[in-house]
Amino acid sequence: MEILIKASQFILSLSLLIVLHELGHFIPAKLFKTRVEKFYLFFDYKFSLFKKKIGETVYGIGWIPLGGYVKIAGMIDESMDTEQMKQPAQPWEFRSKPAWQRLIIMLGGVFVNFVLGILIYIGLMWAYGEKYLPNESLKDGVWVQDQLGKDLGLETGDKILTIDGEKIEKFGELPLGFINGHNYTIERNGAVTEKVIPTDFISKLVDRGKDVGPFISPRLPFVIGQVPADSQNANAGFEKNDIFTHINGQPTKYIDQVETALNQNKGQSINIIVNRKGTSKNLIAKVTEEGKLDLYKTQLPYSDLEKLGYYSLAEKSYSFGEAIPAGANKAWTTLTNYIKQMKKIFNPSTGAYKGLGGFISIGSIFPSEFSWQTFWNITAFLSIMLGFMNLLPIPALDGGHVMFTLWEMITGKKPGDKFLEYAQITGFILLIALLLFANGNDLFRLFK
Repeated sequence: MEILIKASQFILSLSLLIVLHELGHFIPAKLFKTRVEKFYLFFDYKFSLFKKKIGETVYGIGWIPLGGYVKIAGMIDESMDTEQMKQPAQPWEFRSKPAWQRLIIMLGGVFVNFVLGILIYIGLMWAYGEKYLPNESLKDGVWVQDQLGKDLGLETGDKILTIDGEKIEKFGELPLGFINGHNYTIERNGAVTEKVIPTDFISKLVDRGKDVGPFISPRLPFVIGQVPADSQNANAGFEKNDIFTHINGQPTKYIDQVETALNQNKGQSINIIVNRKGTSKNLIAKVTEEGKLDLYKTQLPYSDLEKLGYYSLAEKSYSFGEAIPAGANKAWTTLTNYIKQMKKIFNPSTGAYKGLGGFISIGSIFPSEFSWQTFWNITAFLSIMLGFMNLLPIPALDGGHVMFTLWEMITGKKPGDKFLEYAQITGFILLIALLLFANGNDLFRLFK
């Protein structure tokens, strides 16, 4: 059921983005009286799941869910209809239109993607606002949970101040900041230090896998989730949601402090004070030789932690007028972050190429429980991503056609049909190779 929910959201989002992207080409083509022969969601190699001709255009749904297309008369595109190009140019064909009209037609899809992303973010800001954990609310610093964080040069208790000179406002921005960044500053024991992010950080992050948990997180209290019946401390008096506050008289506000105390008292009995619904309880427990209590811990919602005084959450609401610049800024930040990631991918020394993913990776970012807020957030991100990818100057993408059209407008020389045909084939091969590599990465990680 979980896979079905994720897949349904992915298909719905992808279909919406493809149809609107192709409408971005379709509408200006019609405005400039250019014939559109096909308008397809997904590709229809050999046959279609559905098709219907209305006027001069065949509308349909293909069976290969790798995108979609509009077939514009007189244009070398995905259809590779070179026979049509051998005939004399007709007034309704793409190749007969002025360069500025062809440029607008080709930029239409990308324009729609960027505008759609901005509009969705504006709507989200207006409807939901923002609620987040401010980075400055972590008065006692971060919790470094594994070797990856230590390889970064972090220690539990560090306060992360800036990445690449920019102040980090939201704690949730830190992981992406380390992925895109080059250096950062921390405050440790009152001293401010600048550190360099290792070049191979992304490579190690990818190799580490997604199921290990975050490499840094807010410092959290040790909260009892469950007391197993076979635990040596089953009769010690622990109850669900007990919060550790002291061990042997020493304050243990956070999990890392509890773990340190347990390791110092392996195989011994210890005195524990817990906070139980606002009341302190004294308990005696036995520590295993491995430094454990044989108890399961849980994490309280940040709203509960806020009530307990651990953190102060920030919440912003926006009027419609305020949501416009906030949403536009969110879209711009999303785009610039994505460009930074692409730069890392094209730098082999970072190992970021190993994190490149295909349909499985994209589908996996959707939650297992449907939420309109999350769905639209992801759809806005994918729309921005799709717009940027299509703008790349690669033949077979919109950006490739734009590049050749701009060349014509600047030089006054139009590339020959044979050249455009070969360029389209080359671009198509490059895209297929990229598609195979990205989805191959998905399969490799899946089986690994």
